[in-house]
Amino acid sequence: MKSIKFILALMILININACAQFNLNQIQKEANTAKKDLNNLSNNKGKSGLSNDDIVKGLKEALTIGSNNSAGNASKVDGYYKHPVIKIPFPKDAQVVETTARDVGMGSQVDKFVMTINRAAEDAAKSSAPIFVAAVKNMTINDGMTILKGKDDAATTYLRNSTSVELKSKFKPIIQASINKVEVTKYWKPLIDTYNKVPFVEKMNPDLNEYICNKALDGLFYLVSQEELKIRKDPVARVTDILKKVFVN
Repeated sequence: MKSIKFILALMILININACAQFNLNQIQKEANTAKKDLNNLSNNKGKSGLSNDDIVKGLKEALTIGSNNSAGNASKVDGYYKHPVIKIPFPKDAQVVETTARDVGMGSQVDKFVMTINRAAEDAAKSSAPIFVAAVKNMTINDGMTILKGKDDAATTYLRNSTSVELKSKFKPIIQASINKVEVTKYWKPLIDTYNKVPFVEKMNPDLNEYICNKALDGLFYLVSQEELKIRKDPVARVTDILKKVFVN
């Protein structure tokens, strides 16, 4: 009987000790979490001391600088044509046209055609800056906080979502005017006519305006994303006081 009582008492002590240990562990865990939260709050306040309005102002400034730089670089002579990433190639859907044209000795015309479609994009890029600026002005506090806490291209994504439809509608007539201005058709028509005369091939005539417009926009937003990345990662790119505060490391 005494042995049973002793065993029961021992089991109770073990359970009490285990519960106490669990409670201590739980308390310690909660204390550590609270400490971490306090540190985060303290760090965030110490980093900038900025209001939400200040943060949005800084992000607007970053987007304005980035979009203006991008539009300026894209609209320069060779801004597209000699860029290793955004150069617009011969239309992929018409690759067989390029191959056929080169095979029959029209390589020079192919090269000139590629240059002129890039010139058209460069010409159209000049009109993008005002559209970007208008989108930036409409940024809300919620937009700003999403961008600040988002990925390295969050601002570019915001800009693309906010401006793509308007940019495309405005780019199309400019692209068409640019196509005429730089004589894209002069080099395209002989290529497509030569190809379409080949027996038994499927006739084609791709929409050059649509193709150049889409590629021009892709290139422009690529440049914007690179500008955004510089401001986020490189202190030297933060050329104003508000940028230095908002994007403090």
